[in-house]
Order: sequence, then C-alpha cells, then structure tokens
Amino acid sequence: MSSDHLLQDLYIAVTRPVEQAQSLCQLIFKHGGHAIPFPLIAISALEDYQLFEQQLTRLETTDWAIFISSNAVEFAMPRILKKHGKLPENLKFAAIGHQTASTLTRYGVHEVLIPRTRFDSETLLALSELQDVVGQTIAIVRGKGGRELMADTLKSRGAHVYFAECYRRINPQKNVDLLNAQWRLNQLDAIIVTSSEAMRHLLQMAEKTQWLRHVTLCVNHERIAEQPRQLGLKVLVADAPGDEAMLQCISQCIKHRD
Repeated sequence: MSSDHLLQDLYIAVTRPVEQAQSLCQLIFKHGGHAIPFPLIAISALEDYQLFEQQLTRLETTDWAIFISSNAVEFAMPRILKKHGKLPENLKFAAIGHQTASTLTRYGVHEVLIPRTRFDSETLLALSELQDVVGQTIAIVRGKGGRELMADTLKSRGAHVYFAECYRRINPQKNVDLLNAQWRLNQLDAIIVTSSEAMRHLLQMAEKTQWLRHVTLCVNHERIAEQPRQLGLKVLVADAPGDEAMLQCISQCIKHRD
C-alpha cells in the first residue's frame, strides 16, 4: 500500500482540542482516511488571574521556569512580558517538548532545556541540569490540575517548587452519541487519545456502553494506555512522538479490524 493510502477507508476520531487537531486531521485525509473531530479537551482562560499574577512577582527570584505545554506558553508569556517588561535575566527555561520550546521562541526565549527522546515529565526530569537543584526555586507553568510527579520529584531533590497555573481544561462533549452512531454505521475504526485527561473523559462517558470494545484506541504514551488496557480495551501505542508516528500507529488498525 502506498503511503498516500496508508489509512485507506479508516474512520478515525481525533480527541485533541480543535486547534491542535487540525494538522493531524489533514494528514489523516491526505493518507486516505476519514477524520472525525471529537475534542475531549477544550482550552479556556481562567476566570480569575489574581493568583497567577501574584506568582509572576516571584519570577525575579526564580531559577527555572518549566513549561508543561504550548498552551502554558501562550497564556503565560504575554502576562510575564507585560509585568516585567522583558524576560527576567536570572530565569532559565525548560519545556516538555519541541513544540512547547518552539512556542517559547516566539516570545524571545531561545535557550530552552528539553528532553532528547520521549517528551514527558520523566524524561525531562532525567536530564543532568535538573539533578542538582538543592536550594533552587522552580516554577512549573501549567494549566489547573495535572500530574504532581514533576513537583514531587524536584522537591525530593531539594528544590523550592511552586505552580503558576494560567489556563484550564474542560470537556466540551456532553455525551458520546456521535461516536456510538459512527460505530453503528461501521464508520469508526480508531480513536486517537493523546492525553490522560482526555482518556479519562472518554472512558467515563462510554462507561455503560459496549461499542468501545470494538474500536482501537491509539495513544502516544504508555501511561495513557494503562487504564484502557486494565479494562480489556484494544490499545496501540505510537513508538515515537509526533504525528507521523501516530499515523503509523493508526495504520495498524487495518490488521486489527474485527
């Protein structure tokens, strides 16, 4: 099968936020598949930025600012630059991956510590620059909620850690009737899920249904695969980050069709 027909006649739901799903949906179409936008995460501004603004006053005495996502950059950096006028000279920057680092460059940040292999908290924490942090102050810039691993690990290494939460995530879907209907029409082969939070939303919404057992879940990290596997669902994990690796992952659904 040629690369242009890698996903021929596969019907694939994409659960990323609308803005982040566009490029992947286009790639699916390019390779002969049918993309079904079904965002399970929507990014929204906070209702009140008073606490975040208070955290920004601490940046001048902070050693590292770790950005967990490109959304964190987009919501935080304009406020940081407005408050300080320029980037605090003492501040070093780290990011969870290349996309987040690239977004930082648009705000004048050109030296960013990023993982070299997988793009997740564990891989970032393994870098030598974040090992000896005794007495250092580290800001974790993120959305509300999320994993505590980054903060807990850095604290255990002797750092002073605080969160600067600058946006929130909501589930814009009320139910899974759309996906259920697609499956009944034989038009749903796979669902792409690229965050643990989106996976929780999907499993909760489909808890009392059976159709999800006949669909393959394509994820980009072993951590996201854990819960659906425990439930006996079919899960494929991309072997590398990025949309191209996800396309290869999805293509395996042809072999896994019932």
